[in-house]
Amino acid sequence: MTGKRKKMLVSEKAETPKVNLAEQIKNASEGLWYISETDAEIFPFTGSKADAVTKENLLAQIGKPPDTPVEERGFDEILARFIKIQDWFGDEEKATAAKFAALKSLLEKNLTNLKVFKVGRIELDIYFVGLDKEGNLAGIQTKAVET
Repeated sequence: MTGKRKKMLVSEKAETPKVNLAEQIKNASEGLWYISETDAEIFPFTGSKADAVTKENLLAQIGKPPDTPVEERGFDEILARFIKIQDWFGDEEKATAAKFAALKSLLEKNLTNLKVFKVGRIELDIYFVGLDKEGNLAGIQTKAVET
């Protein structure tokens, strides 16, 4: 093996592999739950190319009919209750709020035009989505029960 080839192999091994956005989101959301009338796990949502973050584009990508009820909400508005530190918080609640804040920051740094869509009635699928650098819908998804 030539010296040049040996150096190339060493530098290839030395490079830190880039973690894709879905994996970063998975790591950031691990152990977080969306609290409503039920508690639901939060996990990554990876869609496909979209020209904009709209309810029509989301419904098409998740395979729901265009007439499915969808409520659009503000990204900051929905996450605020999970991030705000309350007077009564103990260490565990403060750690959870910090983890939600880190997840919010990760989404804001990597996605544009962030929106929240509540899909359905009573038993909802909730998507916190924006466009990634390649123009794909991406973000997080969870479920909620709201009566």
